[in-house]
Amino acid sequence: MPASSPWLAFVLAALAAIGPFSIDTYLPAFGAMATDLGASQLQIQQTLTAYMATFAFMVLWHGALADHFGRRHVLIAGSVLFALASLVCALAPSIEWLWVGRALQGMVGGAGMVVGRAVIRDLFDGAHAQRLMSRVMLIFGVAPAIAPVIGGLLLAAAGWRAIFFFLAFFGTLLAFLTWRFLPETLLAEHRHPLHPVLLWRAYRRVLGSGAFVLLSAAAAFNFNGFFLYVLSAPAFLMQHLGLSAQEFGWLFVPAVVGMSAGSALSERVAGRWHVRRTVAIGMTIMATAAAANLLVATLLPPGLPWSVLPIVLYTFGMALSMPSVTLLALDLFPSHRGLASSCQSFLQVGVNSTIAGIFAPMLWYSPLTLAAGMAGFLTLGGIGFIAWCRRAGGCVR
Repeated sequence: MPASSPWLAFVLAALAAIGPFSIDTYLPAFGAMATDLGASQLQIQQTLTAYMATFAFMVLWHGALADHFGRRHVLIAGSVLFALASLVCALAPSIEWLWVGRALQGMVGGAGMVVGRAVIRDLFDGAHAQRLMSRVMLIFGVAPAIAPVIGGLLLAAAGWRAIFFFLAFFGTLLAFLTWRFLPETLLAEHRHPLHPVLLWRAYRRVLGSGAFVLLSAAAAFNFNGFFLYVLSAPAFLMQHLGLSAQEFGWLFVPAVVGMSAGSALSERVAGRWHVRRTVAIGMTIMATAAAANLLVATLLPPGLPWSVLPIVLYTFGMALSMPSVTLLALDLFPSHRGLASSCQSFLQVGVNSTIAGIFAPMLWYSPLTLAAGMAGFLTLGGIGFIAWCRRAGGCVR
């Protein structure tokens, strides 16, 4: 498949969509799963933690494996193993088995995201890379919108186990699409050995880079301003807004409209705006959204559409800035793009898993605490980006 093929962006976006599908699809089923398995809501919430913890650990290795074995082999193997792990979840007789299945899903669920970024940088540089990254995010942005809708429909039609059978089918389909449409982008002479000493030195070099850590932290905290609402969706939508399990689209569809618009603008300005300017404008938009969210939560009762509109603006700014932040970090290590992508994902998902296990349950008790959480995470992301800018000689060029 040529690098310019429209299938390339679609396949890369579908591979990255394993993450939101693994999380968002089963959110409407939390209540049904708790009843069927005789588990508490906290135990069901910990299925997210089980997924995110193994996800965060394994993303450290997907890139190194792809740098050694090649991109296609890792992507195909990861998709097949994800399908098998989904079957474990679908057949789980107890909450403990569901934890096991979710942990197995997490071990392979990050391969598409990590290796897909490396594929983009294998093929393109500069504005071309930003355009493809933005196009991937534009297509990928559909996943968080349709995943909970699909989950709600499957729950109503066939019960919560059907959601995991669907994920098993999705993993199988991804393995086929990768085999059929995705070329190998890493030449044999550019591959790296899996020697422990060499790997240790490479990881130490990447994770020891202050610039890399600051950029990765900025991306992680910015994303978590929205991810907090994803993890808290059952409480935010059903308890505070009074919606049903089939109405999760009220959050995810508008949020993805914002994300898609931001990705489209990022693609349009690639090569016209300096990447630092793109990030700065995106973060200014997110700050405006976070301030509006605090005002709405303070002054108005929870309701539609006002409780959701600031989230739409936030995702617009997030999607505008995210491709540029990602590429700025990866460009620091052009000879180890797979490994650098792994480290970037590890730092981001490490923060995500902390939210899943600790902060989301602490903040989902009211719209105001959720709005404060969004503002707090964005503040941390802004501090990280500004600190990187000061090291690099300024934010806007």
